[in-house]
Amino acid sequence: MSPKKKSRPPGRVQFEKTQSPKPHRMLRTSGGLPGSKENSAPAHLRDDTAAWWASVAGAFSLEPHQLRILTLAAEAWDRGQEAREAITKYGAVYIDRFEQPRARPEVAIERDSRIAFARLVRELALDIDPPEEPGRPPRLGGSVERREPVTDWDADDRRILGLD
Repeated sequence: MSPKKKSRPPGRVQFEKTQSPKPHRMLRTSGGLPGSKENSAPAHLRDDTAAWWASVAGAFSLEPHQLRILTLAAEAWDRGQEAREAITKYGAVYIDRFEQPRARPEVAIERDSRIAFARLVRELALDIDPPEEPGRPPRLGGSVERREPVTDWDADDRRILGLD
């Protein structure tokens, strides 16, 4: 007796489960021993981004957690560049089914990647020294016109202020 195959309702697609590929840690090396962390970048980065990664990793003494942050920043940069290329190719806007203009998803991807890259690079704090003393936070509410200081005091002002 042969086992019966389950019948599918018409119009439904059944996907077969496949094994997902195992993650690998392949490193692109530009010098030193193969697989060494010195001047090596993850292989999935674009060539120019991998060169940037290697230059930053070579110029600074980074801890392992900082190398991960650097890798995330490089990936965010690559993702933003891919989105920029799609925007250049297809435009920033498309017309939806209601004939209304909509921003393409790549616009949000580019924006989010740009923000992520800036935050991750700021988190690394590679290019600035820490401030010597805490600075004053910026003023909220926009700019305000400042009055010029009074330099011309008359006798009544001096008397009221007790300067005589």
